[in-house]
Amino acid sequence: MSQTVDRALSILPLLARGPASLEQVARSLDVHKSTALRLLRTLREHGMVYRQPDQRYRLGARLFALAQEAVENLDVRAVAHPHLVELGAACGHTVHLAVRQEDEVVYIDKVDSRYPVRMYSRIGRPVAITVAAVAKVLLADLPEPERRELARRLDYPRHTPRSTPDATAFLEELARVREQGWATDLGGHEETINCVAAPVRGADGRAVAALSISAPNVVVGADELLRLLPLVRRTADAIGAEYVGRSPADRPHRHEPSHPSPRPSSDPSPHPSPHEENRT
Repeated sequence: MSQTVDRALSILPLLARGPASLEQVARSLDVHKSTALRLLRTLREHGMVYRQPDQRYRLGARLFALAQEAVENLDVRAVAHPHLVELGAACGHTVHLAVRQEDEVVYIDKVDSRYPVRMYSRIGRPVAITVAAVAKVLLADLPEPERRELARRLDYPRHTPRSTPDATAFLEELARVREQGWATDLGGHEETINCVAAPVRGADGRAVAALSISAPNVVVGADELLRLLPLVRRTADAIGAEYVGRSPADRPHRHEPSHPSPRPSSDPSPHPSPHEENRT
């Protein structure tokens, strides 16, 4: 029975590449045509494949309906939360999960730091979209025309001297983030707070969420926080893998620096301060 199931499932990726004849299916499975026909009939009965008028087979509408239903019922927050807790335990810093909602990026989960300072951030609240690392990760993943149009619509408040000053600088930053696959906010929203973020990717490779860790300078400096970036990226990959049901090794990083250099948005490094952490 397991061999029959294996053979039937092997037909689906074959047909995903395009319609195929009975002979092509049999040859691909290395079985007799009668066996291939029996498998195809079963899949047809369940709506997984469709026989065209030219007698070739293609994927059926039922398969797409099931896939869409599965995607709609996936809850990235539920999948991610145990990973966020594990990441927080490993690094000790505040961990956030964020998603894009039209022209806003909002936090949907948070694990607090083990240190006495606490972040003002709240689940459900939007981030400072032009400076937040999670926002950069999500917006960098948009197609270029959409990025440009969004950048044109946004305001650019000067939270600190490191804040993104205008649309041109924002688009340049998003281009860097898109290329390197991660983002930072080094004092762009609150001078004393630094943050690194990485994308959680869905089945199509697009970012469905962003994962970040944040910490104040009084706890850890920017360079030391950046050294945790590989851990953040591995966690984001693990969440994405569980979200879509694949191995984390299936999607290699384009870049995975062990000790990435900080890319400050503008002026000198922030000075330590006893202020509480803010949204990053």
